[in-house]
Amino acid sequence: MTFLVAQDAAEIDYVLLFAGLLGGLAIFLLGMDRMTESLRVVAGDRLRGVLMRLTSNRFVGMFTGAGITAVIQSSSVTTVLVVGFISSGLMSFQQSLGVIIGANIGTTVTAQIIAFKVTTYALYAVAGGFAVTFLSKRGDRQAQGAVVLGLGLIFFGMSLMGDAMSPLRSSDTFIDLMASLENPFLGVAVGAGFTAIVQSSSATTGIVIVLAQQGLITTETGIALIMGANVGTAITALMASIGKPREALRAGVAHAMFNVGGAVIWIPFIGMLASFVQDLGGANARQLANAHTLFNVINAVLIVGFIPLFARFIERIVPDAPEEEGRTVRVRYLDRTLLRTPSLALDRARLELLRMADRVRSMLGDILPAVLHGTRWTLLEIEERDDEVDSLHRQIITYLGEISQTRLSERETEELIGLMEATNDLEAIGDLVETNLVALGLARAEQGLTVSAETTQVLSEFHASIVAALDLAMLALTQKNEGAARRVSKMKREVNSLERAATAHQAERLVAAEPDRVANYRLEVDVISTLKRIYYFTKRIARVSVPQEEKAAMTDE
Repeated sequence: MTFLVAQDAAEIDYVLLFAGLLGGLAIFLLGMDRMTESLRVVAGDRLRGVLMRLTSNRFVGMFTGAGITAVIQSSSVTTVLVVGFISSGLMSFQQSLGVIIGANIGTTVTAQIIAFKVTTYALYAVAGGFAVTFLSKRGDRQAQGAVVLGLGLIFFGMSLMGDAMSPLRSSDTFIDLMASLENPFLGVAVGAGFTAIVQSSSATTGIVIVLAQQGLITTETGIALIMGANVGTAITALMASIGKPREALRAGVAHAMFNVGGAVIWIPFIGMLASFVQDLGGANARQLANAHTLFNVINAVLIVGFIPLFARFIERIVPDAPEEEGRTVRVRYLDRTLLRTPSLALDRARLELLRMADRVRSMLGDILPAVLHGTRWTLLEIEERDDEVDSLHRQIITYLGEISQTRLSERETEELIGLMEATNDLEAIGDLVETNLVALGLARAEQGLTVSAETTQVLSEFHASIVAALDLAMLALTQKNEGAARRVSKMKREVNSLERAATAHQAERLVAAEPDRVANYRLEVDVISTLKRIYYFTKRIARVSVPQEEKAAMTDE
């Protein structure tokens, strides 16, 4: 591969040098992207379950974050998972900080891997990974082959960069430039700036290790550059979190403060750290990888004991956002950058669906008192809320449609279809409230009907049962709670019993000698009928969360 650079005794061909350097960097980044994406496919769902179970305290959370990031090689994906759990109430912000801090430790595995000089076998990995991907018919086998292929591309790209830069060992200009980076502040700044440009701390780390392998930089300079990569990736993540939900912004701020603060603390001790890793032994590249691991581990250990204080500080500087005004509603969780990882994108759609459900729930909860006793203005205000529901419905369905264009597993396809059905069912409930129940209330107000206390109590009991069913259905959907889904189905007997009691009451009222008894009878019948239809849709929503073989047992009426 040394053909990429031509060198004679007098000069260096910089055209070929930059071609080799940039080409090698491109292949390195392609390999990182391919390997990371495939690792998410191979382990994403299982790791998500591990993350949910193993965050009971800050120390366990730190080790969990480190382990997951080491496997999927992406601290940003770990952070996205964490933000999703915070948003759905499965994890507190304080618990999330342990995972985010641990993710920094996990990223050091990249440096440890690429510090091994295994570039000789890079093309064997490329060929073997491609063969598995091309010949296998199973999706999981193809993803595993893509992991090996990506790893081979990483080492091949490093080999190209190393061959391209090897002539620089005789360049006085380059040697002087590297000498200037022995100023630790300049080294950190260069590392941060390059990471911000290429959007990958792993790329910066890879180039630094290649420079070390070629003997072009000292251990001290390499440590400063890698610290800069830590700063650059945190600032990039912070910029990406602007405009996102408050939980995401807090996570980005915490990550940035932790990484920047850690680098600032370590700058005066770079010489001491370099001496320590040199005493541990190994080539320059191994020393840098060890230094990267050491300062990230020590930083995490130092801060983990103060996580409660750190969390309160972040919550003070990033307070909760003010409530939305008017009827303009924007999505919070639908992030198109996650479309390449369908399992995460589906989780975000689920969170947005919960926001839509909150609005439908408020409409359903408020509508019965308004229908029976409310003013025209109260009814029209509830009707206007459906505009928000319709807006969220359109945006969620569009996002799910974009997910459907990606490569989905069988399980993900089933989940996608279920979320689409649930979104449409929720919108149907909103429409029943807006169209049917609001119209009944307006008609009652126009006719001047008075609903008795006895009728109000009977209808309120039936209404409360339907609202409870919707709450259980959303618990089942958003948290994949099969028990809640089955309880919705079992409520059919209770709903039918309450319907019979309401019907008996209506019959008694119809024969009573009271004014407007026929009009009141029609109102009660129509309210019961509409609420029964809403229960039908709650059962459909709940069915999404049960295994396919059980759905037949939850047959709709």
